[in-house]
Amino acid sequence: MSTTDDAPASAPAPVAQAATGIADPGPLGLAGFALTTFLLSVVNAHWANSSSGAAWLGYAFAYGGLAQLLAGMWEFRNRNVFGSTAFSSYGAFWIGLGLWYLLVAPHTVGVEANRDLGWILLAFAIFNTYMLIWSTQVNIAVFAVFLTLEATEIILFIGNFSGSSGTVKFGGYVGVVTAAAAWYASAAGVAEPAASSAAAATSAPRWARRVATRSRSRAALAA
Repeated sequence: MSTTDDAPASAPAPVAQAATGIADPGPLGLAGFALTTFLLSVVNAHWANSSSGAAWLGYAFAYGGLAQLLAGMWEFRNRNVFGSTAFSSYGAFWIGLGLWYLLVAPHTVGVEANRDLGWILLAFAIFNTYMLIWSTQVNIAVFAVFLTLEATEIILFIGNFSGSSGTVKFGGYVGVVTAAAAWYASAAGVAEPAASSAAAATSAPRWARRVATRSRSRAALAA
């Protein structure tokens, strides 16, 4: 008996492969960046004078740092070079800034500490410049984040290097705008998947759609 005789008349339908993609980590990375930027910027803007001024530190490690770094790693999984580079770099920026604040800043005096921050901000402004250029290929919201961030870094670099508290204060204001832009981009990223899957959801809640489906089924059987 040939092998073809043993073969079934029709081959079974292939089993559908499970989806291998992951959820978009971009909104998480943007949210972590936004919150930590906001907490530090309100200190620079002198809006948090009645607080310790260090509320940003824990979140520099946990949210703006670790969560954003993880978002960057997940963007590697999504083969998104821009997102992985941006989130990983700024996650590392917040962790590095937190480590500098804990390990280096206590051993420096005013001018030295300001110059340290100035060099850090200048270095990231250089990095942010080419990320700003390529953000024009993403969307307007992301471009707004990198544009306001570029302005924040440059203003704070000038303020720290010159020792001008007024310039640093102004940089804090721009930093708050940067945080708002990042929160907006994050919210848009959260809303986009919901909007794309809303074709069936906009007309009625899921429970109502199930009831309607059962009613149609019963009507069909009765007919």
